[in-house]
Amino acid sequence: MCYLVFRLTEADWEPNMTGRGKGRIFELQHFRDRVEVFRDRSSAGKVLSGMLEMYRNSNALVLAVPAGGVAVGAAIAKQLLLPLDVAVVSKITPSWNTEVGYGAVAFDGTVMLNEDLLARLHLSREEIEQGIAKTKAKVNRRLKMLRGDRPALDLSRPVILVDDGLASGFTLHVAIQALKKAGTHEIVLAVPTAHEESLDKVIREVESVYCPNIRGGLSFAVADAYEYWSDVEEGEVVELLKEFYP
Repeated sequence: MCYLVFRLTEADWEPNMTGRGKGRIFELQHFRDRVEVFRDRSSAGKVLSGMLEMYRNSNALVLAVPAGGVAVGAAIAKQLLLPLDVAVVSKITPSWNTEVGYGAVAFDGTVMLNEDLLARLHLSREEIEQGIAKTKAKVNRRLKMLRGDRPALDLSRPVILVDDGLASGFTLHVAIQALKKAGTHEIVLAVPTAHEESLDKVIREVESVYCPNIRGGLSFAVADAYEYWSDVEEGEVVELLKEFYP
């Protein structure tokens, strides 16, 4: 392992919490390797906001990954009096399995492929190109739906990148690369739950990670961290954003 892990209790959620240098992961020890620790995405966001108290009313931007990450991000932004926007990124999937992502497309058009997984899927070049084109169209449609005519984001400020969980981490990896290309120099990743091996990879790319529920083992599902879990529809995301952009 190449990072430092800070195990916190609720008493440690103080505005002056230190340790934000590169290579640091903050977790809550009493959530380690547990399931169903959050009621839903909103409650998970409230837990994270307690860990991120030092960013309250700062110049940081909460940037949530649709769809599930927006519910978490909205709770963080409300609690900490921060602006909220979206980092649209979508995985590229084969036609026969929408859960398997062999790559991802980000909001700026960045495309990255998971070559290790592609080698096992045996897809033709045509199938890969079709998957990329379809995903680019999805990302552009979501950008138009969720951001509309709002001006381009100022990504030179600190960014708190939020999703509802981190499994393989590839989609978030692509989002992080797109943010860096856009000029973001301080990226803090905030996810309610994550697999510890995936955190080992992503921590090299960001300033710090805040993740209350870290789990290990051979089997990992983001949904297992929540009592109530369901897919988030695009309409729900639109309604959440209306609270910040009426």
